[in-house]
Amino acid sequence: MTPQTIDAADSGSWTLGDLTVNRIGFGAMRLPQTGEALTAGAVPRDRATAISVLRRAVELGVNHIDTAAFYFSPLRSANELINRALAPYPDDLVVATKVGPGRDLSGRWAPHATTPEQLRGQVEENLRQLGRDHLDVVNLRVVGTGSIAERFGGLAELRRAGLVRHLGLSNVTPAHLAEAQAIAPVVCVQNMYGIGVRPEHDAFLRACGEQGIAFVPFYSIAGAGGEAGTTGAESGELLAVARAHGASAAQIRLAWTLRRGPHVLAIPGTGDPRHLAANVAAGALRLSDDELALLDSLHRREA
Repeated sequence: MTPQTIDAADSGSWTLGDLTVNRIGFGAMRLPQTGEALTAGAVPRDRATAISVLRRAVELGVNHIDTAAFYFSPLRSANELINRALAPYPDDLVVATKVGPGRDLSGRWAPHATTPEQLRGQVEENLRQLGRDHLDVVNLRVVGTGSIAERFGGLAELRRAGLVRHLGLSNVTPAHLAEAQAIAPVVCVQNMYGIGVRPEHDAFLRACGEQGIAFVPFYSIAGAGGEAGTTGAESGELLAVARAHGASAAQIRLAWTLRRGPHVLAIPGTGDPRHLAANVAAGALRLSDDELALLDSLHRREA
């Protein structure tokens, strides 16, 4: 493949409320640091490299960036890097952020925000760091299976006040989605999903599409490695498909993810310009029906 000739628009597009995005986006979680993400001992990434990756992403047609105020390491904040690299922001750029989890200044995890007041504070922190007067999309990150009505209702108030344009959910169940939709429109659901990862979410993914809601998998490249990254072990079947396309296993994972439905968006993250180009190029990969059937069977078998 020749990533230099490929644009994120080749992945197709989807509309988040009234905001149109290319289906290959960019996840900022790994941008502030190298090594395992979101750990107190993470090593800050070179600032100039991180900024150049963000600018190159936009040059390659990426217009959907996923971030959060709790994406930071010593000396580096994903939101601050995005602000420095991309402000004044292009008119078509959609920046989606998350609220709920908290971290103290040392990087240690703090208790989740549990009240509307705490969530407003997190929204305002994202606004300050990004240099925005409103947030395009705010996802409520959920832990557990309890009610989210009070928290989501608080975000709905911020939407009515004009601080937030659209709302989404992260790490949720179908019951959470139904509860949220009774309060305010939901434009996207972010859940962990990929080849061999949570095939029990297949039905949820399809249901989101039927309702016109974007499904945004995270860790779709890492697979079983999750936050720690890829495990390095890939099946012979997946590698054979990759060889047939002159692509990497990660690109095949992304291409398969996008074929799960036109409403599925990808937000692979990296701080490496080469990996960025390869990720964007994956949006143009076209898998055959036989290859999709093979990967589907692998998806179910590896779970």
